[in-house]
Amino acid sequence: MEVTLEQVRDGLRAARYITTGRVETALFLALTLEKPLLAEGPAGAGKTELGKVLAEMLHTELIRLQCYEGLDEARALFEWNYQKQLLRIQADRAEGRTWEEVSTHIFSREFLLERPLLRAIASARKQVLLIDEVDKADPEFEAFLLEVLSDFQVSVPELGTIRARERPVVVLTSNRTRELSEALVRRCLHLFIDFPGPEKESEIIALKVPDLDVHLRTQVSRFVAGLRKLELRKAPSIAETLDWARGLCALGVRELDSAMVRQTLSLVLKHEEDLRKVEGKLGALLAGATGRASAPA
Repeated sequence: MEVTLEQVRDGLRAARYITTGRVETALFLALTLEKPLLAEGPAGAGKTELGKVLAEMLHTELIRLQCYEGLDEARALFEWNYQKQLLRIQADRAEGRTWEEVSTHIFSREFLLERPLLRAIASARKQVLLIDEVDKADPEFEAFLLEVLSDFQVSVPELGTIRARERPVVVLTSNRTRELSEALVRRCLHLFIDFPGPEKESEIIALKVPDLDVHLRTQVSRFVAGLRKLELRKAPSIAETLDWARGLCALGVRELDSAMVRQTLSLVLKHEEDLRKVEGKLGALLAGATGRASAPA
């Protein structure tokens, strides 16, 4: 795909996606070399958003395959529409057609239910295929993906081989809950996406929650950065930071204090054990966020 690095940067800005030069370069190379991009990193760091932004940037459809344990080829690739086939068989038999005539009808594209992988391959235009949280799928499904991503074609026994007319732009994401196979990693360009630092997250808040006070925006980003340094069950995602910022904005808050943090922190932390852990460190976290001496918890 012919695209320049500057066009990628401009496209990301137009899609309101704040990122780094390393991410911009990885996207540019994935588009230019037509190789799948594997984005790894902690949950909530913006990996899935990358696929959405790419689709917006390229003015095309996002086709998303959400992976989970037990995902199989039928759910990812295609299924036959058995109910529709049965109705057609009954209608053809009523008209006295032979099985050879019936089978020709029911095993045609008309009766094929395209799942995400086949939709992306069979599309007449270039699509963005997001294979989300591939680390949650079984290793056997990962092996199946290798074939699809290598040749961008699938075989349907009754129809033959279906080849991609336009090779899709592929983004795979992984939260690193397990190691992916070397064979899959080798076929992809690799990108690690971590949580942004306070300055970068403050920029994201400014873009997504423009009504939030500038001073409070800085405090929120610093406070969340402090939370992510703790050993929590679940570190706050960027989306949860934005939820907190929107909540504080709705409440008319202009300064973080311990009372307001306690009332609203459930927008950021979703586990009671994490909230209890933060309670004892609230003074130090507020001090780091506001730049003042450690406040009483």
